[in-house]
Amino acid sequence: MTDPSPRIPAPADRRGDPCFASLLLGSYRRLVGVSLGPPVWASDAEAARWLYENAPFGLLAHDASADPLFVYANRTAQRSFGYTWEEFIGLPSRRSAAPEAQPDRDALLASVNALGYADGYRGLRLRKDGRIFRIEDVCMWNLTDADGTHHGQAAVFRTWSAA
Repeated sequence: MTDPSPRIPAPADRRGDPCFASLLLGSYRRLVGVSLGPPVWASDAEAARWLYENAPFGLLAHDASADPLFVYANRTAQRSFGYTWEEFIGLPSRRSAAPEAQPDRDALLASVNALGYADGYRGLRLRKDGRIFRIEDVCMWNLTDADGTHHGQAAVFRTWSAA
């Protein structure tokens, strides 16, 4: 049986993908009402590079499948979680939280599904090496393009620390 969930088109590599950067930035602006980064970019390619390489926050995205898979993790997120790009992409996003934190994470995802975004979240997350850390000042939003097609969800966390 085919999975009917819409999925983000799969380019070979989203790290520098200007279309994916446009989806991240555009959906955030439409739902949250502010810019995720500088308000003006020279190009979508410049925005994609900045989000991946230089953003001072962790940025993650997962697809819209029943058991969502990570499709994007910027360098800050990779360092925080201890995964490389290759290890992160395709990882079930539920594995970002420890088993005892799953109900809290599930409530966040449900809230975002219902309302479009949630801001001010904080929670415990799980590194690749098993250590727990805290993320704070989190905003999670639905990745919805300008035509209203749902592609998954993204989250930005601006503060993180050892738990």
